[in-house]
Amino acid sequence: MPQQKWCHGGPTPPSGRKTPSIFDHNPTIMRIILIKIRHNMNNSASLKRFLAVAGPGLVVMLADTDAGSIITAAQSGAQWGYRLLLLQIILVPILYIVQELTVRLGLVTGKGHGDLIKLHFGSKWAWISVVTLLLACFGALLSEMAGLAGVGMMYGIPEWLTMAAVVVGLSFMVYTGSYRSVECIAIFFGAFELVFLVVAWKAHPDLSAVRKNLLNIPLGDSKYLYLVAANIGAVVMPWMVFFQQSSVVEKRLQASDLGAARWDTAIGAVLTQLVMAMVLIAAAATIGKSDSQVSLDTVQQISEAITPYLGENFGRLLFGMGIVGASLVAAIVVTLTAARALGEVMGYQHSLEQSPKESPWFYGVYTASLVLGAVFIVSGVNLVTLGVAVQVMNALLLPIVLAFLYLLARRLPDAYRLKGWYARATAAIIGITVVLGVYAAIMGIFDGS
Repeated sequence: MPQQKWCHGGPTPPSGRKTPSIFDHNPTIMRIILIKIRHNMNNSASLKRFLAVAGPGLVVMLADTDAGSIITAAQSGAQWGYRLLLLQIILVPILYIVQELTVRLGLVTGKGHGDLIKLHFGSKWAWISVVTLLLACFGALLSEMAGLAGVGMMYGIPEWLTMAAVVVGLSFMVYTGSYRSVECIAIFFGAFELVFLVVAWKAHPDLSAVRKNLLNIPLGDSKYLYLVAANIGAVVMPWMVFFQQSSVVEKRLQASDLGAARWDTAIGAVLTQLVMAMVLIAAAATIGKSDSQVSLDTVQQISEAITPYLGENFGRLLFGMGIVGASLVAAIVVTLTAARALGEVMGYQHSLEQSPKESPWFYGVYTASLVLGAVFIVSGVNLVTLGVAVQVMNALLLPIVLAFLYLLARRLPDAYRLKGWYARATAAIIGITVVLGVYAAIMGIFDGS
């Protein structure tokens, strides 16, 4: 009787049983291999899910480092060297805590921030929060457009032409794209902010001076405290809360995505504060060494003060790229936030997944905001005075926005509710942030009088 062969080669035992393998004698090896295979599959699935969920946190954090924030960081480095660098690190967990609550509310309830305020506290409070938010968004939009116009002027492009290109380009992007495409475009533009890492490196900061001044904190100086408050106001902005919550809802994320969404927010918080720190370091290593009393009120002034140390053409190119990226991503965010927030209280459709015919009010508010902002820039309005007023309004808005954020998080279902020691710590952090924000507003009012 001829011998049979089984698929792996070798004779088949007469009894029909399989030839013993190494795994029969070493079952532990098979278990280890299966565990590793399962682990790799889980890691691959987790990474794939994270990439699907990520976006809202990165976009809103990149928008956080807008033209106004860059001016604040540069002023901090120019006037106080590296003494405000530690604050940029401290603000990372504060920023994360605030925005994590926003993400939690959106994922668990499936509603935007304005919708939740209206549901739990009534239309009156919803209108109060949204109307003040609209003013803050418009003020921020003017700052971004001023930054873009300033970059254009650096290269001899007239303001009206830059504004026309911005209005047409951003309108085309929203009218023809989905939420996902707009998110990708915003991240692409925001990535240009990373050139500030190169700017800081080219400025050749003195590491010994960094170590020496990092903990040299003059808390008794009112001018130093004012910039402490200004940095907080430049990082924790009311429109960030509305935008990220609406975005996770529009992206149709679920409570099961909370882990990935937290990572998205955490990475964004680190990234935006890294950019702020790099701008501060660049200013401290250049202007701060020669003229600590310089006042940097516009993007053009920052560029003119720093680029001589980096090389005129190279420095101007890097700063131009960084400002364009920061201003464009912030312009997208604040304009969408205004259109969405108004839709939440008025009840009109406010999703990028719907066409302009389906959501005419949403697209109309978005476009009108861009056009009105461009008209203000071209008209020659005093943007420095306006910028101070917007900063004051943002600071005064913090108590309303952060109080609602905290109270709404305390009303979530038990599994997701803000409670225990974390709730107490969050309340303390929000309280300190609000106090310093209001302090900055009061100082701004007195300074402008």
